[in-house]
Amino acid sequence: MQTEEQPIVIIGGGPAGLTAALELTARSKHKPIVLEALDDVGGISRTIEFKGNRMDIGGHRFFSKSDWVMDWWRKIMPLPALDGRSDNLLGVVPPETDVMLLRSRLSRIYFLRRFFDYPISLTAQTMQNLGLLRLIKIGCSYAWAMCFPRRPERHLEDFFVNRFGGELYRTFFRDYTEKVWGVRCHEISPEWGAQRIKGLSVSKALVHAAKRLVQPKGGDVAQKGVETSLIERFLYPKFGPGQMWRLVADKVRAGGGEVRFGCRVTGLHHENGRVLQVTYVDSQGQAHVLECAAAISSMPIKELIPALTPAPPEPVARIAEGLAYRDFLTVGLLVKKLKRGRHTPRGDARNLLPDTWIYIQEPDVRIGRLQIFNNWSPALVQDAANVWLGLEYFCFENDELWSLDDEAMGRLAIEELVKIDLIDAADALDFHIARVPKAYPAYFGTYDQFDTLRRFTDEIRNLYLVGRNGMHRYNNQDHSMLTAKLAVDDILAGCVSKESIWTVNVEEEYHEEKVDDAK
Repeated sequence: MQTEEQPIVIIGGGPAGLTAALELTARSKHKPIVLEALDDVGGISRTIEFKGNRMDIGGHRFFSKSDWVMDWWRKIMPLPALDGRSDNLLGVVPPETDVMLLRSRLSRIYFLRRFFDYPISLTAQTMQNLGLLRLIKIGCSYAWAMCFPRRPERHLEDFFVNRFGGELYRTFFRDYTEKVWGVRCHEISPEWGAQRIKGLSVSKALVHAAKRLVQPKGGDVAQKGVETSLIERFLYPKFGPGQMWRLVADKVRAGGGEVRFGCRVTGLHHENGRVLQVTYVDSQGQAHVLECAAAISSMPIKELIPALTPAPPEPVARIAEGLAYRDFLTVGLLVKKLKRGRHTPRGDARNLLPDTWIYIQEPDVRIGRLQIFNNWSPALVQDAANVWLGLEYFCFENDELWSLDDEAMGRLAIEELVKIDLIDAADALDFHIARVPKAYPAYFGTYDQFDTLRRFTDEIRNLYLVGRNGMHRYNNQDHSMLTAKLAVDDILAGCVSKESIWTVNVEEEYHEEKVDDAK
């Protein structure tokens, strides 16, 4: 029989798992035990250190339309106090350690060896880069899409064409999206677009651009009236996102919880609709059994389902086995400087571009996105005289790209940046490779049958699926945190319905009003 003294086991020490753990220590007498398979917290929001330089896996803007999330972050890591005006914090790197920075966000597209605004805006430079013929095609195809939208939206191609027109889709969305996912857009569910760029369209991008002409930058960091893809400022921990989650882990321990590293969950025993025990193997290969009052899981549901005992019905097991993922690797590349060109600023020996990240649309290279860590936080770079880059590659685990040894992968990264005129090979100083399996839950495979998995797991009353991999949903870290908070709310209230958890990141404002009202 379970009692309140039994711990709540949390599988995974990423944003979802640690948010749940801290909420439990702050709001209840339950003891959370976090089981993390790696030797660090943060999941894909962790920070990797290499010779004094720090790598952010994927680039994590600390921005949310949820007041609860923004307040939660700032309680852990406040903004430095200057004169109270947030505008004056832009670009400031204070001497304090555990603080947030306010960063100016610039993301651009690199295509045809030129830079384009992201999202695309009809500036004189954009029109010059595209050329008159392509502009006419973009305008005509957009008008056609507005008059004759594709109904129903069967796949991601339909989703893009309905919002941007066929020519703009083929120019800026199709090749990059297929580079990310490794499959054709017509094989991907439109739900991916609905969750990632749900509110973005040509008309909204144009309205946003018009507002920028008459309104100065600055104001509320939350940017409530701005689409997420259009935000211009965000918060960022001085030493990268992992700094936030290490501080949270410290607070969990200080509140009586535990965070155990190197722990791979191998089993969840359930009876009569409740999880009773969680089994895991530690870094020494020793098996352990934990009795629990509840389990909160952010482990990949593909791995969770076969770990359940008794085993689930055959259809459930088959659907879980068919879930797909896109894997990911980052090459941290240290260079003396970027290559000077028509796109580089003057007066900086590093030729440092102003971007936080750059979407690489060029079809003749495999790199998908380029981060410039100097612009996320200068504190990520050991020597400010150098440029510290993150080259992001999308792949499948154990494919040809994933299987390259570190030396070959580093050489490929250097060769590709040379090929697209962003660096000279002689300026490359060092590199480090980070591989991240199951980084992106895929919206193909058996995803169209996912509701069967959801119904089955929801029937286990004290098992809560949260976060990106736990829910097989392409959540940002703020979405993951909200799912964790709602799971804790349900546990403490004794609820059995998990509907509120599954509605996060479904509607356009992902129900932040409902979450904020519950504070």
